[in-house]
Amino acid sequence: MPRASLRGGRWMGWLGLAAGVAGAAGAQPLVLEPSLTLQERLPPTVQGKTPTVVEGARIHGRTDERTVVEGGAVLRRHDVTLRAERLEHTTADDTAVASGGVRVNRQGDVYEGDRLQLKLDTFEGRFDNVRFQFLRTGGQGEASRVDFLDEHRAVAHDVKYSTCERPPGGRWAPAWAVTADQVQFDQTTDTGVALGGRLEFQGVPILAAPWISFPLSDARKSGVLPPTLNLDSQSGFETTVPYYFNLAPNRDATLYPTLMTKRGLDLGGEYRYLARTYAGQLRGAWMGNDRLRDRDRWAYALQHQHALPELDWLPGAGLRLNLNRVSDDDYWRDFPRTSVITNLAQRLLANEVALSGGSGPWSYSLLAQRWQTLGAASTLVPANAEQIVAPYDRLPSLALRYQPGALTLAGLDGWRLQAELDVTRFATRRTPTVWDGVSAGDQRTDLDGTRALGVLRLSRRWEAPGWYIEPRLQWHARQYRFEQPLGDGRQQVSVALPTASVDAGLIFERDTRLFDRAVVQTLEPRVVLSTTPYRDQRLLPVYDSAAYDFNLATIFSSNPYGGHDRIADLQAITYGVTSRLYAPDSGAELATVGLAQRLRLRDQRVTLPNEGAAAEGRSDILIGATVNWTPQWSFGGTWQYNVARRTSVRTLLSARYLPGPYRVLSVAYRNNETTAAPSRQLDIGWQWPLAALWGERDLTPVPGRALGPQQWYGVGRLNYSLTDRRIVDLVAGFEYDAGCWIGRVVVERLQQSRTSANQRILFQLEFSGFSRLGSNPLQTLRTQIPRYQYLREDVNPPSRFQRYE
Repeated sequence: MPRASLRGGRWMGWLGLAAGVAGAAGAQPLVLEPSLTLQERLPPTVQGKTPTVVEGARIHGRTDERTVVEGGAVLRRHDVTLRAERLEHTTADDTAVASGGVRVNRQGDVYEGDRLQLKLDTFEGRFDNVRFQFLRTGGQGEASRVDFLDEHRAVAHDVKYSTCERPPGGRWAPAWAVTADQVQFDQTTDTGVALGGRLEFQGVPILAAPWISFPLSDARKSGVLPPTLNLDSQSGFETTVPYYFNLAPNRDATLYPTLMTKRGLDLGGEYRYLARTYAGQLRGAWMGNDRLRDRDRWAYALQHQHALPELDWLPGAGLRLNLNRVSDDDYWRDFPRTSVITNLAQRLLANEVALSGGSGPWSYSLLAQRWQTLGAASTLVPANAEQIVAPYDRLPSLALRYQPGALTLAGLDGWRLQAELDVTRFATRRTPTVWDGVSAGDQRTDLDGTRALGVLRLSRRWEAPGWYIEPRLQWHARQYRFEQPLGDGRQQVSVALPTASVDAGLIFERDTRLFDRAVVQTLEPRVVLSTTPYRDQRLLPVYDSAAYDFNLATIFSSNPYGGHDRIADLQAITYGVTSRLYAPDSGAELATVGLAQRLRLRDQRVTLPNEGAAAEGRSDILIGATVNWTPQWSFGGTWQYNVARRTSVRTLLSARYLPGPYRVLSVAYRNNETTAAPSRQLDIGWQWPLAALWGERDLTPVPGRALGPQQWYGVGRLNYSLTDRRIVDLVAGFEYDAGCWIGRVVVERLQQSRTSANQRILFQLEFSGFSRLGSNPLQTLRTQIPRYQYLREDVNPPSRFQRYE
């Protein structure tokens, strides 16, 4: 087959081209640069020097005037491959005319049609009766004509576009399509503009506009985002039409105007910024005259982080802002999941400014913190609801910490030292929350004051294969200065007390077989001895202390309370044992089982307010286990067993089955009898293809898609109270994957109290590679369903070399 090379409009034989390359190599040695990937785009300085190769069954014409290639004509350049039955090139205007089964592949985008006229250097031309396929979006379509304006811009006429696959033969009738009188493509800005555009689904027009601008890639672009629709039992029918502003490469903003039929118009917005030394986001929402509450509603949230200039007297300084505020106590209830400021749909909002840094073993922090604690209306809060204790404000708090490496002092080699100094002013501007005229039982004593704190810790660890021992010493001293006197008349109190503990353990290991599988088994007994003398702390306020959750990690702590206002007079021996199973080849942990118990050698008299003294004797037994014998199955459980009552007072059992992509089933059972209101709950979450329930097993994942076209999936999570015999929270629905579009219908029920619940219906149509219409249940599904997988998981963008011919 004759072959030739075209460069700058001049023909050269392959031998001449090879000789030219050899000569260039002789003048300047060729230097190869290794690369793990092929370049998608050549640098501009190289593009004009690349050759154009033409081949065909017959080549004839006149040199430097006109050349004709017939019979399987192919023209190649670094980014373009052109195929046709006949190809004619005119040198004077560098124009190629192709006819008969014309196919153009440019950067992976394919155009096929009857006749093409194209200027090779400027890529100007016209293509008649065109079918096209876009590589990055997977979209394809057809047009009566495409006018190429240059290498990056084109105009298509009478266009139909969709990501639905075209059948091998016959008429193309996609499930959804965008039709337009004219579409302007601009690759430099990755945008498209459709004139007279219409979106059709199953042949029915569902959206039309005289002018539509849309992105051609995942690049950011200013414009209207797809609207979302919600049906909410409290707010009514909700419609949100976001508008996105691409202000700069490192800044953007989004407006979220939401119309609620029962409330009014909620104006929400978000501004994000990123720089070399700082970053953050500002979000806000405002609703004038909420018709349900008959008042204005607003909220804002600001998060900012800033690395300050380096100063000798302030090394490594960084500033952090976290400001959150809402208009009223009912905001968390009225906007549980619909607000753009999702982190404000809660009852405890932090407002804090922090300056922190450090150098070497030294670190420091300066914090100013206020809290907004949202109350609860008497008609909505159940009698057995968990009480919310409003924290104290810190105005301000100054801390200095010193943590060097191992000491090298004489007699203290290998010991580690930690020192902490803290001065904090605690203040409160709140009154106790009242429900139905009855105090919420706030356990905190509202007593403003300043606390100076000093903590010194010294520890040393000796270890060898099979054993370890670690003694610890702590000196904890604090001084209070109160603005009001205590019950005994004092306004200043000092407390200082030491704590000594020894943590020791053994580690035995052996190779064995279990269920015909080679494993490594360990046996790890552990004992902790700790002692702290008694200091009367009954009249002192509780600024930052709270009881640890009683579990296998905290049971070995020397103090059952976190914070610094209660140091318990604990004299105890805590003992336990753990056994693990490991895979010898990978080191993966296959199973773990452990148990522990604390033996108090005397009564614990230091407690929190409204908490009884802990009697001498043995505590409840804690048992925990996890099993991950296969990647598909996992089990876990914890038990708190009361020896005196001979019963389990707290139980958590969980299991998860994950046999493959888009298939997960999780079950959890919780029983808690340690609180004033015992509870038993069953939690079930799932994502499963319904075809598998009817015995269909051919569910092989398709790259870039879910398990295949026309698949139904059940998704949901159910939290059921066995004590009250009612559903607490529910998210349940269906997803349908049709290959080029996905439909979702989800019902959400969020329990707010014993007599009140918020319900929403979420429905969405997702046109793959184009847009989504309706509600947005994806965030709800990802948050609520453990291990939920989106049916269109993000993948690496395809390369043009995947579609080179």
